[in-house]
Amino acid sequence: MGRLAKARKHRGIRDTSRKYRTRNYTRDLDQIHHDAKPENAIKLKNQEVDTDKPGMGQFYCIECARHFIHQSALDVHNRGKLHKRRVKQLQDEPYTQEEADAAAGLGKVDNGKRGGKSLLTGEDVTMEDN
Repeated sequence: MGRLAKARKHRGIRDTSRKYRTRNYTRDLDQIHHDAKPENAIKLKNQEVDTDKPGMGQFYCIECARHFIHQSALDVHNRGKLHKRRVKQLQDEPYTQEEADAAAGLGKVDNGKRGGKSLLTGEDVTMEDN
């Protein structure tokens, strides 16, 4: 084992440890879309004081699902690139479960209206005698 053999081992790869780390997990876009509805947004903007959250839970960005220490930090965040990117992602409507099932070929089959074609009656059919 020479001098270079020890240096060529893959011991310090950061990506593998980042791949399995879940502490930086943020809310999904469909969850944030649900939070952005007016009835839910009012509750999130007017949270009661919680000493465990940054800024005691009073300065919250709904689009990014983040708490901030004070109002000026929230204002700086609102002008930033990450917030603007998240707002742009949220402009699209999220897919519903019915759309996902339809795309996968599951769910109800749409064969049109029931009884769309009328059956022929005896008066409509003329038969030739041979």
